[in-house]
Amino acid sequence: MRYGGGRAPELPGAATVLRALRLLLHACFLFLLVVAVIRYGLSTADTAGPLQPGIRWTVLCGAALLGALYGAGGPVAGLRPAPALGTGAPGARALVWLASVTALWALLTWAAPDFVWLAFPLYFLHLHLLRGAHSVVAVVVITGAAIAGQVLHTGDLTAGMVLGPVLGAAFAVAIAVGYTALSRESERRRELIDTLTRTRDELAASQRRTGVLDERERLSREIHDTLAQGLSSIVLLLRSAENALPGDPGLAATRIVEARESASVNLAEARRFVRDLAPPSLAGGNLPEALERLCAQTASASGVDCRFREDGAPVRLPSGYEVALLRAAQASLANVTAHARATTAVVTLGYLDGEVTLDVYDDGVGFTPGETGPRGDGTGYGLAALRERVAALGGRLDVESAPGAGTAVAVRLPLTGGDGE
Repeated sequence: MRYGGGRAPELPGAATVLRALRLLLHACFLFLLVVAVIRYGLSTADTAGPLQPGIRWTVLCGAALLGALYGAGGPVAGLRPAPALGTGAPGARALVWLASVTALWALLTWAAPDFVWLAFPLYFLHLHLLRGAHSVVAVVVITGAAIAGQVLHTGDLTAGMVLGPVLGAAFAVAIAVGYTALSRESERRRELIDTLTRTRDELAASQRRTGVLDERERLSREIHDTLAQGLSSIVLLLRSAENALPGDPGLAATRIVEARESASVNLAEARRFVRDLAPPSLAGGNLPEALERLCAQTASASGVDCRFREDGAPVRLPSGYEVALLRAAQASLANVTAHARATTAVVTLGYLDGEVTLDVYDDGVGFTPGETGPRGDGTGYGLAALRERVAALGGRLDVESAPGAGTAVAVRLPLTGGDGE
């Protein structure tokens, strides 16, 4: 049987208390009914009113019917009582069941005074199953019926006959109000936990989406700074070899060898950045050596006079800084080779007070920085990706250029406040 809240609270502590209150209500009703039956069965004509055999058995059968009706109330009537005092709307079957129990109790009370005290659990039933005003009216009516039943059998009205039912009604109302407050608080806590759970799930989903986007951006930068530039270099080398044939087979063979070496390097790059390891050009060496090799490869592949310079006293750089500076040099020199039509390019690695710098200058045709951006053929993402990479390490990237005036790309990374790992 369940005459309590319509939606059981999910919090273990509150649910236990509410369930205990419901069980106590049921136990109270059945206990008082059994006591009334026993008292009635053992009573005499002076205390129990008319005790003709037919009437006695009618009362006992009525008591048994009341117990059965009460016990079958939940599963048979399909009760969905109001979850709290003054809220909700009970179903028609619940109202019929409640009216039947109350009417049968009233008949038993008229037949014998022993059933009067069943009014106490009836208070709770009406307070739980009816809305606020209706439940209060029902309690008043039941209180009046209990008092009238006692007066009917004793022929007298005493203070005890009035105070007993009235105090019982007041006590029932107080308990019902407390039950209502506990039920509502339990519901609020359950809703809060549901909200927190949904928020947690949404946050986890958002973090997963952010992680996916971050990984896509990382792969995009790596592909642009390694594979795309490596393939461009291979294309230039193979084009040079094609132009050298058949007039200069030796130069063509040299360019083919260089293209093969570049392809091998880029294959290693692809394998390593998937594992998020350092570039092959940094493996077993340091950043200045890698930049010097990069300048030599650029000069060999494009014919641009590419030089490397180092300023200041070298310091040990975090691996994240070395990767970012090497990628910045690769991206800048790739632009020089593809777009600048330059004859000279200079890569300068500088160690200053509190920061490390990388400057790449070329004497090419230049451009207007504000007019660059992604293009329909999938190119034009280099500077944007490079700027994001540098900003992630707390640094900044500056580009100075103008049509016909060459281009200078400057990267600044702080040597304090982050390790770039």
